[in-house]
This record gives sequence, C-alpha cells and structure tokens, in this order.
Amino acid sequence: MAIDLTALRAKFPSLAAGLAFFDGPGGTQTPRPVADAIAATMIGPLSNRGTVSPSELNAERVVTDFRAAYADLLNMPASGIVHGRSATQLTYDFSRHLAKTWSAGDEIVLSRLDHDANVRPWVQAAEHAGVTVRWIEILPETMELDLDSYERALTSRTRLVAVTAASNVLGTKPPVRRIADRAHEVGALVYVDGVHYAAHHLVDVPALGADLFVCSPYKFFGPHCGVLAAAPEFLETLRPDKLVPSSNAVPERFEFGTLPYEILAGAAAAVDFLAELDPGTGASRRERLTRSLGSTHEHELTLRARLEEGLESLGDAVTLHSKASDRTPTLLMTVEGRDAREAQAHLAARGVVAPAGSFYAYEPFTALKLEDPALRVGLAAYNTSDEVARFLDGLAVFL
Repeated sequence: MAIDLTALRAKFPSLAAGLAFFDGPGGTQTPRPVADAIAATMIGPLSNRGTVSPSELNAERVVTDFRAAYADLLNMPASGIVHGRSATQLTYDFSRHLAKTWSAGDEIVLSRLDHDANVRPWVQAAEHAGVTVRWIEILPETMELDLDSYERALTSRTRLVAVTAASNVLGTKPPVRRIADRAHEVGALVYVDGVHYAAHHLVDVPALGADLFVCSPYKFFGPHCGVLAAAPEFLETLRPDKLVPSSNAVPERFEFGTLPYEILAGAAAAVDFLAELDPGTGASRRERLTRSLGSTHEHELTLRARLEEGLESLGDAVTLHSKASDRTPTLLMTVEGRDAREAQAHLAARGVVAPAGSFYAYEPFTALKLEDPALRVGLAAYNTSDEVARFLDGLAVFL
C-alpha cells in the first residue's frame, strides 16, 4: 500500500504556488474534485429539495449522497448523520438539546486536553442548567490525560463525558474507548470531538464507544462545515427547538433552515477523494477508505519521524511539547527566547506555512502554562520529505 504523491499533489491547484503547507490542523488545501462537485451542484439545475422537478430531485440526491458518504466514513447509519455549519455550532446545538435532560445536582465531565469547542458549550450549558462541571486533568510529563483524575471525576450523577479523540495542538490521542466504557458504566453519554482525529485515521464511531461524534470535512480536503454522527434511535429521544413547519424527522429535525446543497456535495466528494488516495481494489467505499487511510497513516508517520529527528538536532533551542506515546503527526513547539510569531513570519518568507498561536486550545495552553503563542506543524497526506526539510532548514536559519 502506498500513495503516489506526484499524482496526489497534481490534484491540488494551490500546491502549484510552491508553498509548503503545514497548517492542515487548521484546514487542509482543497483538491480539484471537491471544488468541481461544489461548482457542478451550484449551476444545477438546483432548487429546494422535492420529488417533482429535476432541480428538486438534484437537491434530494445531494443530501442522500452526503449522508451515505459520511455513513461510510464514520461507520454509522446514514439516518444518524447530521449536517452543521461547523463542529462548534453542532456542539453548541447539542449542548442545548442535551441540557434539557439535565437537572440541578447532575454533573458532566470535561477534558483539559480539548479544543475550546468541546469545552465552552458544555460549561455554559451546565451553568444555565445548574449542573456541576468536573475535569479530567493532563499529565504534564507526557501530555496525556490523567485517567486517575477521570476516575475521581466520574460519579453516579455524571450525565455526560465530553472528550477529544485527538488534540488539535499536541496530537495526543486519549484512550477514548476506555473512557467511554467507564462513562457508560455510570449511565453517562459520551460526546467525542473527532475533528482532528478524523483527519488522520479511519473512524469507527461504534468501536470508539461514542454516543455522539463530531468532525469537520475541511480538515480532510472538504469544504467548511461540520458533521455529527449518532445512532438514529438515540436522536429520536432528543427534541430540539425548531420551526413548526420544519421536518420532525431524524436527522432533519436537527438541521435548521435550507441546507447548503453545494457544501454537502463538496463534503461527499471529499470522502470519495479520501477513498482514492491509495487506489486499489475494494468492493465497498468503506473498504477503499480503510486501504487509503491506512496508507496515509504510514506516510504521515514517516514524515513525523523525519521532522522529530530534525527538531532533536536543533537541541535546546526548540522545546517540543507533543510527547504522548500515541499521537497524530501534529507537533506543538516553542523557540527559546523568541516569539513564535516571528518564526511564523520568517518561515512564510521562505514559502513555508506554519502558523503560530494557541489555536482555540485554551485548556491545554493553560495546563502547559504557555502564555505566548506556540508554533504548530501539522502534516497531511500531500506533504513531502522535501517540504519537511524546507521547514527544518528555515527554522535552523531563524535560530
């Protein structure tokens, strides 16, 4: 199994600019097939969904294809796939839906490892409902979750555990299934932020033990939107506030207003694109996704090893904060005595895109006691060994 990097990169018009993009955790570049799917849908013919005219049927087909694509990607029923403007918006929506089922005295458990999109909506919903928030802490020596603190936080009153499947800044991948199994033992639901995880691994929502799982297609070559997956029978138990005439069916009852059909088409095209990263035989799209994402994982691990080897050679001038034993190819680093934003500007002048900031990871940055921006380098399927060398050479000159 292998990816033909030359053929793959030729499908990304933006790569022709000669830039080396290491900002994938904030959003990957877009391949031509995804853009073509968006354009083809927009020029239609296209109307609101219906069953009469060709333009109505086109809209209906786009929605059906979108749900089928993410059912295959996430290993969930198509009727459990919900579209949202973003993962943040979906989490805010479902925090309100679920908070309706909470009572004063209930508790929820959150993680210090998480992006704020899987923290603040729950904190605010808990405040409104009079619910106590408890925390899973980070072990500073490994940047992994402290599972002893999780055991202390979990009680018979826990109603929800929200946790990331992979940190968007440190790359740390917590043992989600272990966390989910313990939550289920006390009758709690598990909400998993898979935004960063889904960009690097084949997702199996049931295997993770997640009751609700959210991801963002623009992290894996798609357009800007969010996708939530949950068992349809569970979604049937939730009653969101909605317009009276709008559908009460699942999953439509959670999608407010007219759907952006062109975005759905692009998001579905991104799944098909992922399935063909390593072309080969496969009877189903899920099988092709398994093959392609397996090859992507191997490619990214090889590049990560090369990157870490190069950073180690720079000595104490660079501090690498990503050190969990199980993590994605995303590295967070600080430069001794220098502002990471200066490093970002220096690299950008050399055609290397590596952003500096805190990346909405408020809790991890607080736990790390990082008050200044840090440099984040994220690898994607289209990155090359030569690009890694360009980054390392540029950083060495900066130092």
